[in-house]
Amino acid sequence: MRLLVVDDDVKLSRAVGRGLRNEGYAVDIVADGEAALMQAAVWDYDGIVLDVMLPERDGFEVCRLLRERGCWAPVLMLTARGHISDRIAGLDVGADDYLAKPFDFGELLARLRALTRRAPPERPSRLELGDLVVDPATHEVRRLGEPVQLTAREFSVLEFLARHPGEVISRAKLLEHVWDENYLGSTNIVDQYVGALRRKLEQPFDRPLIRTVRGVGFRLEPHS
Repeated sequence: MRLLVVDDDVKLSRAVGRGLRNEGYAVDIVADGEAALMQAAVWDYDGIVLDVMLPERDGFEVCRLLRERGCWAPVLMLTARGHISDRIAGLDVGADDYLAKPFDFGELLARLRALTRRAPPERPSRLELGDLVVDPATHEVRRLGEPVQLTAREFSVLEFLARHPGEVISRAKLLEHVWDENYLGSTNIVDQYVGALRRKLEQPFDRPLIRTVRGVGFRLEPHS
């Protein structure tokens, strides 16, 4: 497996690289975000170890750009900042795991093994579907550049549809993914929320978005 280590702490990155090579990994090491983006554009890495505090572009921006450019290699972010808000920020831009410095190399290795043995989930951190933008990290929704205010449950329904554009999603599947197992009501609740989404996302813009497939479910059809 080929890994990319991105850290401007030369001593640390060399030690990590040496340890990983001893474990049988091929390792490339760079010291800044721009170099990391260039390397990731050339090589199809099996995993990326990415420090947060980097010159020029920080690790958050690098991770966000990697995901926007279609790089889905698992990303393990390293940081000396252990605040929960920093961990949340890293995960929200597309990181798969987070490890605070100082760390034990054994734990780093174990986390990398866990990340690289499962396929990367191709789930962009920001969904752009024609004139519709859905940001799961901030719960912001825009259509034709205009912000649209949704409730938490309305957002969940929209996000699930947006992650499957063009697919017909049944009411049962929406219930399974948006409502928890304690919900015992009718599937008509789905129609109510889809109706609310239509009022907020279609009527003000006079552009259809969610199509009802009779007897099956709903399909999101984005417009450019």
